[in-house]
Amino acid sequence: MNTALNTPNSELFGLLARQRAAADADMLPDIAVRRDRLRRLLALVRGNRTAFEDALVADFGERSRDETLAFEVFTSVEDIKHTSRHLSRWMQPQRRPISLMSMPGRARLIPQPLGVVGVVVPWNYPLYLAISPLAPILAAGNRAMVKPSPDTPHFAALMAQLVADAFAPEELAIVEDEGPGFSALPFDHLFFTGSTHVGRLVMAAAAANLTPVTLELGGKSPVIVSPSFPLARVAEQVAFGKTANAGQTCVAPDYVLVPRGQAGAFIAESRAVVERFYPQLVGNPDYTAVINERQFARLNGYLDDARAKGATLHPLHGDDAQQGARQMVPTAITGVNDSMRLMQEEIFGPVMPVVEYDGLDEAIDFVKARPRPLALYIFSTVQAEQTRVLRETISGGVVINGVMTHVAQNNLPFGGVGASGMGQYHGREGFETFSKLKPVVYQSRFSPMNLMFPPRPDGRLRRSVNWMLGRQS
Repeated sequence: MNTALNTPNSELFGLLARQRAAADADMLPDIAVRRDRLRRLLALVRGNRTAFEDALVADFGERSRDETLAFEVFTSVEDIKHTSRHLSRWMQPQRRPISLMSMPGRARLIPQPLGVVGVVVPWNYPLYLAISPLAPILAAGNRAMVKPSPDTPHFAALMAQLVADAFAPEELAIVEDEGPGFSALPFDHLFFTGSTHVGRLVMAAAAANLTPVTLELGGKSPVIVSPSFPLARVAEQVAFGKTANAGQTCVAPDYVLVPRGQAGAFIAESRAVVERFYPQLVGNPDYTAVINERQFARLNGYLDDARAKGATLHPLHGDDAQQGARQMVPTAITGVNDSMRLMQEEIFGPVMPVVEYDGLDEAIDFVKARPRPLALYIFSTVQAEQTRVLRETISGGVVINGVMTHVAQNNLPFGGVGASGMGQYHGREGFETFSKLKPVVYQSRFSPMNLMFPPRPDGRLRRSVNWMLGRQS
């Protein structure tokens, strides 16, 4: 039975009210309560790995079980374990220096739960992109309502059943709502992962309630290849990023900038890698399908548009796509320009524009002329080149001589910038995103502030302030 709540707005409001009442009744859950919630979340993921694999195969039509295990189950487990391991330290008040005017008092930052957090989960990695925000949300002492994507109905039904078995609805609930109602609820925080276009709509809906948002979006993450770096190694990394989950990854390489004259060699190396990774495409359980016909048509529309506008398509595998199969042939494209849809929108599939550049200045300018990406990848053995790209570009994150691995660093925050998102999570930064860091001053009975009390006929306040102004910094 599908136990996900098919909830109209009135039921969503009712559930939110119940969670908020529960949060108000226990405004600062102790560490034992928080660790128990994390323990149940961990058991839910660990104990149902095969069921999650089955659900995602059903939703995608073909979904690599190995990738589900590694990219969704393992990463989720590691997030929860890391959060639980460090929770005691994160919950401690942070000491801050007291200002001169308040000495000899004390200052602290005390983390406090926000209350109820809404989470909107995309279809591409629905388990990991539910669990990775849920771990810090629950660790920070919050309640949560989670809305999976309607494009992964088997996953949503499974997750709803498992959560209902492990959690009271006042703690954590899975809901279904295909309209705009969820984002318009007056949450204490709203966390969204998805496209930039939908992110704008989510932010607009949240604005009516002044709900703070974390937006994990996407964008066109570039790869800059230096002449100093072996093309075969670049091709292996980029081909993996473009074919893992069929390129349906927010931090997948979007386009590749290679030195002038090297596009042909890079494409040849890429084809060799793809055919080594996948001796056959259609029917290969290692190669994930495009999620549905709508997304498959969108990607083929990009190819048709590029071809019509003068680009050249380079299939990276000898297999032809079979009728009805959505295991798309990875394709490199040369001769692209900014009028083409695939150079305007995030690709989110196994399609790889290759652009040649003259000199690192041109490559950097190409990146800077476009919206700030979620990720940027530099392949170079020259430290000065790495430093220039790091200093002269802005992106959500960077990997040098690799792709995508920054997502799995629990000690680094993850988030976008500009059109690729706002806010960050993972690790301590995630705990702090879903907490109110409340500043508290413990004022001493004897304080320079007492000099502020009027009347002030003896000039002590002026003398004291002038003395403080005259102190050397």
